[in-house]
Amino acid sequence: MRDYPLESIHPHAFKAAEAARCAGDQGKYWEMHDRLFANQRELTPSDLPKHATALKLDTATFQQCLDSGRHTAAVRKDVTDGQTATVKGTPTFFLGVEEGSKLKVIRVVRGAQHITGFKANIDGALSTMK
Repeated sequence: MRDYPLESIHPHAFKAAEAARCAGDQGKYWEMHDRLFANQRELTPSDLPKHATALKLDTATFQQCLDSGRHTAAVRKDVTDGQTATVKGTPTFFLGVEEGSKLKVIRVVRGAQHITGFKANIDGALSTMK
């Protein structure tokens, strides 16, 4: 999982990605990720602490994390890595095999897929590896 906030169409997405990572510092990355995704109209900087409260996070610690920009560089690196990997939108999935510390990409799946689409892509990737 990498962050790839689409700032051009979601002006608060970058800070929301940071918020998920700040929640992750308290063991609730996925809970915050899912909450923000489900409440995409409530991503302004003033909305984020409300989500932290709803998840029973230490809100002072959460806010300090957001204000400090602790995760800014990591989110920016994910965006840069995604651009280098030709990610155009989300979600994008890379199917492949590890070769040392690198991923040899066999297929790129762009966009939301029904389970049958994922299965077909995974089966196709596996047949390529035989």
